[in-house]
Amino acid sequence: MHSTERPIEEILLATRNPDKVRELAVLLGGLGIRIRTLADFPTAPEVEENGTTCEANALKKAREMASATGIPSVADDTGLEVDALGGRPGVFAARYAGEHATYEDNCLKLLRELDGVPPARRTARFITVAALAMPGGHCRVAAGTMVGVIAEACEGSGGFGYDPVFFVPELGCTLAGLRAEEKNRISHRAKAFRAMADILRPLSAGKR
Repeated sequence: MHSTERPIEEILLATRNPDKVRELAVLLGGLGIRIRTLADFPTAPEVEENGTTCEANALKKAREMASATGIPSVADDTGLEVDALGGRPGVFAARYAGEHATYEDNCLKLLRELDGVPPARRTARFITVAALAMPGGHCRVAAGTMVGVIAEACEGSGGFGYDPVFFVPELGCTLAGLRAEEKNRISHRAKAFRAMADILRPLSAGKR
């Protein structure tokens, strides 16, 4: 933390995705920092995610929300790289089937594009980048990855996003087949936000 910046008493989770808010509130709990969401700031601007990397999008969201609210802001962006598709959908994972696509729309499009591709060639990885932006402009980033295989059909009822089609061989199931606490131990987002918690912990007001 720069000497001109105050210890962190609260942070804003810069997302309007309620599924993500639930996960992140758990992953960042126990820091002695009040967690706020965009529900507390209904007039906060929409941020266009037009970066070419997850890091660029995460930093842009965090910076714009910190500037708009005056509160240290944490944002993230996740990409899904599928080897058989040359790395697609990549940074466009959330809107792969269109700008207003549902989770199911995206999963079904991915399964259609991989129709007939054998399991050995369905390897993929999730990449999450989390960014912290201070109102004064200082930023920190953390990242997490998870490797797996794209299943041949949706499996499991938990999670969100591509979880029903992201099969983890060592666990014998998709991410959607895990309990929330299990997913929060091993997922790409969990890894990124555990690292972000390590960044936030010494900066919190209770630690200074």
